[in-house]
Amino acid sequence: AEAWAYRAVMAHLRNDVEAETEARKTALADWSNNPLIDHRIGQKLSQKYRFNEGATHQRRALAMNPDYLPAKSQLASDLLRLGEDSEGWNLIQQVHERDGYDVGAYNLVTLQDTMRKYSTLTNAHFTVRMHSNEAPLYGERVLELLTEARRVLSEKYGMEPVDPTLVEIFSEQKDFGVRTFGMPENPGYLGVCFGRVITANSPATRPGRQVNWEGVLWHEFCHVITLQATGNKLPRWLSEGISVYEETLANPAWGQWMNPRYRELILNEGLTPIGRLSAAFLTPRSDFHLQLAYFQSALVVEHLVEAYGLEKLRGLLVDLRDGQLIHDALENQYGPADKLEAAFETFAKEKAMALGAGLDWKRPDKKLTESGKETALNDWAKSNPTNYWALRHLATAAIQKKDWASATMPLETLAELYTEQGEADSAHRLLGRVYRELGEYEKETEALESHAYWAGDALETYQRLMELGQNNGEWSRVLRNAQRYLAVNPLVALPYRQLADAAEQLGNLDLAIQARQILLLFPTQNPSEQHFQLARLLLGKEEPLAKRHLLEALADAPRHQEGIQMLLTLHRPRADLALDTGTRTDGDLEPDGDSDSDSDSDSDLDSDMGPEVELEGNFEVGSGGGR
Repeated sequence: AEAWAYRAVMAHLRNDVEAETEARKTALADWSNNPLIDHRIGQKLSQKYRFNEGATHQRRALAMNPDYLPAKSQLASDLLRLGEDSEGWNLIQQVHERDGYDVGAYNLVTLQDTMRKYSTLTNAHFTVRMHSNEAPLYGERVLELLTEARRVLSEKYGMEPVDPTLVEIFSEQKDFGVRTFGMPENPGYLGVCFGRVITANSPATRPGRQVNWEGVLWHEFCHVITLQATGNKLPRWLSEGISVYEETLANPAWGQWMNPRYRELILNEGLTPIGRLSAAFLTPRSDFHLQLAYFQSALVVEHLVEAYGLEKLRGLLVDLRDGQLIHDALENQYGPADKLEAAFETFAKEKAMALGAGLDWKRPDKKLTESGKETALNDWAKSNPTNYWALRHLATAAIQKKDWASATMPLETLAELYTEQGEADSAHRLLGRVYRELGEYEKETEALESHAYWAGDALETYQRLMELGQNNGEWSRVLRNAQRYLAVNPLVALPYRQLADAAEQLGNLDLAIQARQILLLFPTQNPSEQHFQLARLLLGKEEPLAKRHLLEALADAPRHQEGIQMLLTLHRPRADLALDTGTRTDGDLEPDGDSDSDSDSDSDLDSDMGPEVELEGNFEVGSGGGR
């Protein structure tokens, strides 16, 4: 009977309704109420991302036997992936109560207790759940990014996804693993999309390993569009290919680009045929080949859009939704498979050849590299002035010797002839270091900006660019790189300080206020100074709030001279507001209370500050005003 259940699954995936019905009927012939049959059919369909169909079969199994725990457990998992949380969590609790040894149910029940402490952020289209410590730091950025992704991608693909999309961001990798896979240990995944539900790791789960979380969320939301547009019927390679392609269009630093290793493999070993691309994800030879599968899939999508237009790609998604198999849908939109494969191979090889077109890519003879004779290798490198490997060798050797002047020529050549470099050892980044050592800071800035444009996780580069921008009063540069930094690590204070300073200098007071408010959440950031800076920014905008922050600052640093002057300013009549304190005095600054006299203002001040306090002792007085 179970074999016939598997036949029903295969018939369903071939969209052969008649064969599926007949196979299921045969499977139930000897035991019409056997819950295993529908449970097994639904389980296998869910493994193919057909969660709606899977849930339907689990309900059939439970109609035959309401106490059949495997079906109840699988239905709970399906519902949680469909975004039907209330019923899903209730069912998993029932399974756990009936079987305390069900590991998956235990993991999920434990996770539910953890997630009750999470914060929830919402807007018209999204519900975001994340750790309560992280939500105040970058929760609003998450909503803004997702809203923009929805606007761009919904319009582009003519698809309005079901609202709300549920996004859950986990601060511990084990929690992400349990929510996504039912088990805690599944390293390597950054995010997963089930159609309406996205699960993702927060930056806290990868200490020391930078990942651009904005790029991850854009990628995953693209899956929301394509999965819902096809009813979860598109193959893995096409789903990933569209998401990587859209990442690259949204931000060059997010996606994947042709690189020397991809170039060599495409030109020497050839590509995986389009018809076998999904297998490249399921059984990759190495981590590199898995990344290659993502890159090649995006390259296929790029070719389809450039050669045939976006409408054909949208038509392909419609054909898949209507039940066509991928090879039939491809032929329907793009013609015979052999011609499509040949055209793509030509396209991919042309892209590979275009990489660093002015460079010679021939590797040095193995005997030369294995000989260990540095002099011979140097002679070869000098005699091949446009060879990629020779230029890399000359630059690396010069940097190791701290011969900065000699490193400039090969690095400048590499940066000029091969621009799309975002790796940690890219010519742009190395050139920035060389220029810094030589004291050529304008050139350093230019080189590092080139690196930052292509690199989505270059925290050191972003930090250095913020320093250079601040030193030169280039506040737009500071702001841009603070935003880049936050897209990788929003859990440290550094980018918020730079963001606050730059936003204020550029006249964006709302952003400056927001950044200062976040800085208050970091206990090491001199809270009295942050309260004072917030009071200064809020003066003339929200005066009661400005006064509140000012009093907070003075409570911690009673001799903060600028703060005292500002407080006096808030309590004096309009005619006496021209104090040379460096604080903002524009707007309607009215004294508290009804009196217009100085004496009454002083009285208000006394009542606000409480009993007279002796201010003797050791205090440091200055702009920080700390105790």
